[in-house]
Amino acid sequence: MFTLTPCAAGCGRFALTGSPVCAIHAADPQKEARRIADHITRRERIKDLNAPDLSFENIDFSRRRFFGCNFSRAFFSRCSFIESFMRMGFFDFARFHECDFSKSDLQFLSFGGASLLNCTFEGSELTHVNFVGAGITECRFNNSNLYNSRFINATMDRSDFVNCNLKKTYFIKAKQEGISFKSSNTAEAIFEYGEV
Repeated sequence: MFTLTPCAAGCGRFALTGSPVCAIHAADPQKEARRIADHITRRERIKDLNAPDLSFENIDFSRRRFFGCNFSRAFFSRCSFIESFMRMGFFDFARFHECDFSKSDLQFLSFGGASLLNCTFEGSELTHVNFVGAGITECRFNNSNLYNSRFINATMDRSDFVNCNLKKTYFIKAKQEGISFKSSNTAEAIFEYGEV
């Protein structure tokens, strides 16, 4: 997992990978975001990266392999993660706008409290993924495996889960408006407490 080095400014946050300070205390946060993005795009395998609170726009992160990385509270706009491979990653309270995770293999990730607008996860493996409390608007999860993932207390609006594996997928207390579960196995999903 990523190393948690305290920010040298003494704020209680943790320093970015390769920096003595956090993104809040960086002299040029955009320069730090570019440095981190270059680090990722130059490698196929990215491990133990700590990059919370940074903003990334129009960056191609496709076909990268991420292990134990932290992007909590980061902002991603029009970024591509097509065919990416991620294990044990943290995107808690991150914001995603028009991002593409199509055909990706995503396992043991946390998008808790994240905001996702007009994003696609079509044709992906999304097993053991936490979307607890997330805001999901105009997103597409079609033809994906969502086995044992959590959408508890999520707010889901105008999003599609067409032809998905929903076995042991939890939607307890999720607010749903304009959601399509067409051709998905909703009988194997959990929508209320006490269901097996």
